[in-house]
Amino acid sequence: MKTFTAIVERDPDTKFYVGYVSGFPGTHSQGETLNELQENLREVIEMLLEELSLQTR
Repeated sequence: MKTFTAIVERDPDTKFYVGYVSGFPGTHSQGETLNELQENLREVIEMLLEELSLQTR
């Protein structure tokens, strides 16, 4: 499994964690907890990698 590094910040207004993977367009998400954000980012990455795989066939 490939490893990606996410940039994570906490929104002071909503108290949500927001994150994105630099250099990977479309890879951003949010979550109420760091675990939720991590799972959401994992899903987005899997979806984008699958889409890229289908485009290169």
